[in-house]
Amino acid sequence: MGTPDAVVVGAGPNGLAAAVTLARAGLAVEVFERAPTVGGGARTAATTLPGYLHDLGSAVHPMALASPFFRAFGVESRVDFVVPELSFAHVLGPESVGLAWHSLDATIEGLGRDGHAWASLLGPLAAHPDALLDTIGDTLVRLPPHPLLLARFGLRALEQGSPAWNLRFRDQTARAMIAGLAAHASGRMPHPVRAGAGLVLGALAHARGWPIPVGGSQAISDALAADLLAHGGVIHLDHEVRDLRELPPTRATLLDVSAPIAARISGERLTGAARRRLQRVRFGNASFRLDLATSAPIPWRDERLSRAGTVHLGGTRAEIAAAERATGGSRGVLPRHPFVLLSQPTLFDSTRAPSGMHTVWAYTHVPAGSAVDASEAILSTIQAAAPGFRDTIVARHSRTAQQLEFENPSLVGGDITGGVNDLRQTIARPRAVDPWRIGDGVYLASSSATPGPGVNGLAGWRAALAALRHEFGLPGPALGPT
Repeated sequence: MGTPDAVVVGAGPNGLAAAVTLARAGLAVEVFERAPTVGGGARTAATTLPGYLHDLGSAVHPMALASPFFRAFGVESRVDFVVPELSFAHVLGPESVGLAWHSLDATIEGLGRDGHAWASLLGPLAAHPDALLDTIGDTLVRLPPHPLLLARFGLRALEQGSPAWNLRFRDQTARAMIAGLAAHASGRMPHPVRAGAGLVLGALAHARGWPIPVGGSQAISDALAADLLAHGGVIHLDHEVRDLRELPPTRATLLDVSAPIAARISGERLTGAARRRLQRVRFGNASFRLDLATSAPIPWRDERLSRAGTVHLGGTRAEIAAAERATGGSRGVLPRHPFVLLSQPTLFDSTRAPSGMHTVWAYTHVPAGSAVDASEAILSTIQAAAPGFRDTIVARHSRTAQQLEFENPSLVGGDITGGVNDLRQTIARPRAVDPWRIGDGVYLASSSATPGPGVNGLAGWRAALAALRHEFGLPGPALGPT
């Protein structure tokens, strides 16, 4: 085997996207992954009982069908997806739910007197999902390809990220639904960056829906790995890289690891200023994950929730904000009424459990580095909206924030976002101009780089395009199925 042209450290969605892009450009590429399987935040395993498949990271993928990388890759022709007719539902209380259908018109009708306000907020963004992702999926210091759309997006993010966030809506339901979307980004609210993340998710809920991959998130990673191997790439599993000097000499090294790990393993490949920039990246709230094997679908009080691919259990906008505020900061605590994100994929994909049985995927936010088991808080929250739910549980498996970081050191303190979502770290992630190029032939290709978190492959793709341009003088290759 000859010396590779490029090496990728980490085989998460971003690392695989980078490797696929480089291999499609005709380069010899080798990938090194510390885990025994590829996938990172897009892996699937039987964590509770044999035959019950649980996603180890994301279970529902709002960006999978709209990401510029996945559109170029042709993911829809490589992976089977189910798109629920009800993108997400939000539980405010025992008798109160908000429903965000894939159909914008159906959502407007269900929101009554706030329907028009919902449409005016999300409709212009949902009408152009590809352009929206093309614009926010790149560094924000370049001339945007769709400046008018970016302006519309920015104004809405400023509104929903400011104390004026309640003025648009008259009832609690729509307010809570928008807050639930923003809470995916984790952190204090209102905040313009978290509001922006929520608006993107809301727009995609109506534009492309929130798809669920058949067989689990691993199907996405396996499709990327298969394409890489088909184009001459090599994947080394169970191989942790502690120092870039361990790797074969190459013209380009791409790192699908967190910013502090990139700083640590790069050694003399980085200048002092570049290393300090990576070390200054701040991380936010952590996550606690709970996998459940159940004998029946969740017995929701409102049976319409069974049609939702994702359910938010968080109460009103004020209650969500209070929970996120309590979780963050140096004295963060587990709130009494946490915000819980939940999906029951087996309602849409029967391949994930034995016949008649089901899996439940849920998580909540906890303080960074927490060793607290939040299972009871999650179960109590679900039980309040679904009496009898506990009786259906046949097995469970949980992971604290500390355990998440132990399994994947790039999840610093259990933060699954690659770094806190604030204004500075959105514009300069980790720097504003050419954010992926961090050293001489070294590129940051993880969610610590622009555009941040999500199973979208964008950070890896952008890093690979930058490496092709700077190190090899090559254009971006075609990525579609051949």
